[in-house]
Amino acid sequence: MKYVLFDIGGTKTRVAVSSNLEEIDAIESFKTPAKFEDGIKKIIDTIKKLSKEAPKAMAGGVRGVLNEDKDGIDNDAVLSKWIGKSITGELKKFADVPIFLENDSAIAGVGEAVFGAGKGMEIVAYHTVSTGVGGAKIEDGEIDHASSGFEPGHQILDIDRTVLGDDIVPSLENLVSGTALAERFGVPAYEIPQSDVVWDELAEYLAQGLRNTVMYWSPDVIVLGGSMITGDPAIDVDNVRKYTVKVLEGFVECPFITKAKLGDEAGLYGAMALLKKRHEERSDD
Repeated sequence: MKYVLFDIGGTKTRVAVSSNLEEIDAIESFKTPAKFEDGIKKIIDTIKKLSKEAPKAMAGGVRGVLNEDKDGIDNDAVLSKWIGKSITGELKKFADVPIFLENDSAIAGVGEAVFGAGKGMEIVAYHTVSTGVGGAKIEDGEIDHASSGFEPGHQILDIDRTVLGDDIVPSLENLVSGTALAERFGVPAYEIPQSDVVWDELAEYLAQGLRNTVMYWSPDVIVLGGSMITGDPAIDVDNVRKYTVKVLEGFVECPFITKAKLGDEAGLYGAMALLKKRHEERSDD
């Protein structure tokens, strides 16, 4: 029997299967449908394509703020037609097996913590910087407990609004995300050459956010992912590390800051890690 892994993003959805929860056997990706019903149908059709066997269990991530039952999303600007719908409930109609759902940034963090750049570390802070800014605290390979999830991109940094002005919420996301950069400069981030001073400015802004990460979460390592970090051009991680050390001012030691390794597949590896952990827990009972 196969384990099913999925990652529902605002642009793309990825579906994969694993037979041993150590390696991914096959992956398929497609554009995420705007309509919830179309998205669920496409996921199920892809599962059938990848494996003729019935799923043993499923796990995955979805962008947006999860509801209290963790079966769907309560809020998201992109997947607006998915709000209030039960993702796990619809998937259970296809296969009545254990299904686990987490926020996509958080589960990508699990992937990096268990299989990627944070492997071997106890406390991993994961931040993704792309169209938005997300992330989570991962402890011992598990998403840390939280009453309403993690939203590091919404922390306020530009308190006196000297950078963004009076009309834009002065959050980390609005300072360093690809969407925010495109709105400020009128061109996509990837069209701004690496030599432009703005990339160094973004590293400084991100460092201010990571200062808060260090103070609040006290991680062993900070893993940075997303297209604004791993793309070309990109925010230079060496510069982020340099500026984070500077803004910490020796108050506490700066943890190791590194680039994510798993790319677009981080969420799938996180889903696999989650299922492996749940399988081990059931075996111990």
